[in-house]
Amino acid sequence: MTEEQHFVDYYRILEVSPDCDAKKLETAYRRLAKSYHPDHIETADVDKFNAVIEAYRVLRNVEYRAEYDRLYREYYPAEELASPLFDDVAVEEKTALTDAEAHEKILMKLYKRRRENAQNPGVLAFYIKEFLNCSEEIFEFHAWYLKAKGYIERTEQNELAITVDGIDHVISMSRTSMAARLRIAQANSGSEQD
Repeated sequence: MTEEQHFVDYYRILEVSPDCDAKKLETAYRRLAKSYHPDHIETADVDKFNAVIEAYRVLRNVEYRAEYDRLYREYYPAEELASPLFDDVAVEEKTALTDAEAHEKILMKLYKRRRENAQNPGVLAFYIKEFLNCSEEIFEFHAWYLKAKGYIERTEQNELAITVDGIDHVISMSRTSMAARLRIAQANSGSEQD
């Protein structure tokens, strides 16, 4: 990068903190490159794909990254930067909430399928992934988590199906949600009487 060129924030492109390690850098690169790759019709973006490749090319090389970090500190003086530690925590909290919603959607979908077709309760992973509109990598995380918790399983046809523990979890979530709605309704009706 020359002085005349506009400064490009490679860390922002890769959605990582400037103090991230090589593993986190590579994970971000793989996720974004896969998402923006021209072969992924829903999320393809050639400009973003090329930007991700360029950012990773510079930041994965120790010498290039050291030089880039020097320019980065000149462009973003320390007092202008928020603490990356807390930025990461906020992002991770949002991600965790989004993941929880995805897990709930998967379980509800599989619960509905089992109730409607107890003899053939499985759903191909492809359809669940499409339903969530997520990448293969993110879907694999969700499937891993739900399998590890014992909420879903693979059928003999290699489809996903909800387990007894999964059904119990859905019922528990539904009860909790209903109780919360009742409390809100009671609080609202109590304030209207005042």
